[in-house]
Amino acid sequence: MSTRSRARRAALQTLYWEDLNPDADPGVIAQFLRKELKRNALSIDFATVLRDGVRTHRQVLDAVLTDKAQRWSVNRMAPVDRNILRLGAYEILYTDTPAPVVINEAIELAKAFGDQKSSAFVNGILDRVMREQPPASLPSKD
Repeated sequence: MSTRSRARRAALQTLYWEDLNPDADPGVIAQFLRKELKRNALSIDFATVLRDGVRTHRQVLDAVLTDKAQRWSVNRMAPVDRNILRLGAYEILYTDTPAPVVINEAIELAKAFGDQKSSAFVNGILDRVMREQPPASLPSKD
């Protein structure tokens, strides 16, 4: 598993934890990242940027995902799936990581942490996020 894949995996775990425990201690989360990513500063920084980006843009990401997940609100999604989708949508919409790479990574996370249908669900929604025009309210990646 690549360093960035490990960082995405750790970011997902912290997002999931915070989703289910809104009052989670940030110090414990930082300690988890240090331990999980073997104190690799670049990995910890990447995971932190992803987690913080999702947290900062969560309302916009949830609106985009609800729009793309026809007949599904983000609140109805399984917690693992919604956090994989938030992470993937954040990377597609706010970073320069190529969307096909993001989608592949999200599918792998869904296979590892979701149920049997999670990878197809994640693939379908993130594919729509990638292909359809993002909302005008999003800043450009430039």
